[in-house]
Amino acid sequence: MAPPFSNYHNLITASKIKRPNLIKALAAVILCSVFYLIGFYQNTRGSIPLPSPVLAQTQKNAVACVIPVAANITLDFEPHHRPADPPPSAAAVPELPPCDPSYSEYTPCEDARRSLAFERARLIYRERHCPASGEERLRCRVPAPHGYRVPFRWPESRELAWYANVPHKELTVEKGKQNWVHYEGDRFRFPGGGTMFPRGADAYIDEIGKLINLKDGSIRTAIDTGCGVASFGAYLLSRNVLTVSFAPRDSHEAQVQFALERGVPALIGIIASIRLPYPSRAFDIAHCSRCLIPWGEHDGQYLLEVDRLLRPGGYWILSGPPINWEGHYRGWNRTMQDLKAEQDRVEGVARSICWKKLVQKNDIAIWQKPTNHVHCRATRRVFRQPGFCTSQNPDQAWLVFHYPAFSPLNETAGGSLPKWPERLTAIPPRIRNGSLEGITAGKFNEDTELWQKRAGYYKRVDQQLAQTGRYRNLLDMNAYLGGFAAALVRDPVWVMNVVPVESRVDTLGAIYERGLIGTYQNWCEAMSTYPRTYDFIHADSIFSLYKSKCEMEDILVEMDRILRPQGSVIIRDDVDVLVKVKSIIQGMQWDGRIADHEDGPRHREKVLFAVKKYWTAPPPQT
Repeated sequence: MAPPFSNYHNLITASKIKRPNLIKALAAVILCSVFYLIGFYQNTRGSIPLPSPVLAQTQKNAVACVIPVAANITLDFEPHHRPADPPPSAAAVPELPPCDPSYSEYTPCEDARRSLAFERARLIYRERHCPASGEERLRCRVPAPHGYRVPFRWPESRELAWYANVPHKELTVEKGKQNWVHYEGDRFRFPGGGTMFPRGADAYIDEIGKLINLKDGSIRTAIDTGCGVASFGAYLLSRNVLTVSFAPRDSHEAQVQFALERGVPALIGIIASIRLPYPSRAFDIAHCSRCLIPWGEHDGQYLLEVDRLLRPGGYWILSGPPINWEGHYRGWNRTMQDLKAEQDRVEGVARSICWKKLVQKNDIAIWQKPTNHVHCRATRRVFRQPGFCTSQNPDQAWLVFHYPAFSPLNETAGGSLPKWPERLTAIPPRIRNGSLEGITAGKFNEDTELWQKRAGYYKRVDQQLAQTGRYRNLLDMNAYLGGFAAALVRDPVWVMNVVPVESRVDTLGAIYERGLIGTYQNWCEAMSTYPRTYDFIHADSIFSLYKSKCEMEDILVEMDRILRPQGSVIIRDDVDVLVKVKSIIQGMQWDGRIADHEDGPRHREKVLFAVKKYWTAPPPQT
């Protein structure tokens, strides 16, 4: 045991050893503090040269911090998600100039001049015919007409649209007595009328509602063929029925454009030689009001297409020729014999595909598709044509010709659907029965929750998306299971859910089974719609999907064409992709910024928020 004096000596010695280290550490802390203050002062007031003795002492004694000695340093804490600088020859941003004002209503795949090169039989020339890649592709930005104004907000827009936005008065003359549309000063007014419902669509739908139940949620999705200005679809919205309205770009100038200005879902389209771009079993009702489609001709192929689109147990509603021909033949300038023969042909085709005629009252007739084809198979002894076809996929609908047969329904008929609104979150039958590869009920529920979270994040960043009524017409360019649209279902908006034809799994049928609407699309081509269709566009990984298929500039030019002035865009993609997108939109009069993923900055996937600036064509020269 060491004596007490020895312990005391050891303590004194240790204290002397530690004191120089303590002094050095204290000096380092003081110097760090001093030079932090000097750096702060330099950054706010300018350069202060460091005395050389102080600098030398710093280099000698600093142990815990490194002090920058360069003057006039500007600290920048902004995120810089950018790859290495490109060579000077590749660094220039291409400027995309405005198109000539004559292009203000340009629809590339329904161009009247190009259509003249195609067959007029069966109106094939009015089908979708897109420009080939090359010089014919649009390399400019379609202008809004001079005087363009932000559309009226829904529900006011159902009745009103600005004349400057769709400067066409032809329908006010041609259809004025039928109450399609009236011109009043600087605006159009839509009384809600139609050729077969001059008293208004609301009263017409009430008449249909007396024949089938439109109120219990069993009818949610509808398709309106030859829609006019889409008053039928506009007034079904108040009954929670979501309608896809379509009509060709024909002599009824701008009818689909009027529908879109009103805030009603619509597309340019026609039943001719190819299938409509929707999956099988998509719609609860199909409607034709004097749509002038020859339903009994061409071996009934047009009604076969409606049969493909209708859900089991769905309804087909027909008003106009030839229904109630006995009371209208004089006004239709046709003979009784001609009209009776037409109705007999329609009735015959309907029976041959096992539809049941439920009712004909006044000007309205309704047929119902069977819930399965168990009993229908027995009738094939009587109706040998059309036959059943099991070799073709009824969901394949992108540029696929009509087939003179129909797909059989088994006992399950694709699976029954809950009523709306339970339908939105219920597991779609296509997922429940394993038809969609790799998508399970669990993944569906996870996707629904994910998009609730993402929509909330979008609204926090994009204040306008959170503002009720700011947007009405929305487009999701890569919808997957429709989760984005489902997350916004309580807002006064509608979403056109697009499933690209290049997608690994075709999910559009499941989207319709949720009670939502959508279409197929190849984004290397233009969409079948007018310029300025959408207030808001959402694009999830669309540029990565098309990376090796077409040019990024072509997709962005199409997005610009169908987006309204002051409309917004949200693009999700890999950070390197978004950096390139941002460099291109700088030449398109878009304002944009890249934000972090909703889960934080560690994700490579980022989100680009952009707004298209307001600009129009110059005033016309007098």
